[in-house]
Amino acid sequence: MGAIARKLGITWGGDWVGSIDRPHFEVKSNWVIPKGYKLEEQVIVPTSSAIKVQLIVEDNNPKPTEKDDDKMQFSNETTKAAVRDYLKQAVDKKLIDKSHLEKFNAGTLTGGDFEGLKIIMAQRSK
Repeated sequence: MGAIARKLGITWGGDWVGSIDRPHFEVKSNWVIPKGYKLEEQVIVPTSSAIKVQLIVEDNNPKPTEKDDDKMQFSNETTKAAVRDYLKQAVDKKLIDKSHLEKFNAGTLTGGDFEGLKIIMAQRSK
């Protein structure tokens, strides 16, 4: 972090002589980003050391959504029925919430969800 701060013209406490303070960074109120660098967020540099530097980030990237190929798919109905029964038994034993079975029935439960549920069920059945 110190090397990055140096390149950006930000004072780093790790460079101090005598009283090294590695977590310390100082940004001057007239600081501007050096040429050749790009800042994708807004930085507000305060005029008083009593106020922290603020980095304002807009979330322009939507949260990743589950892809259809992440959803559980079965090559035969027997396997699908067995997984449904397995989840129903776990719901009946109150090891998992019924919403997981509902997701399975709706076709929105992912393989990762199912793997996580298996771990939860194993822990809770002890």
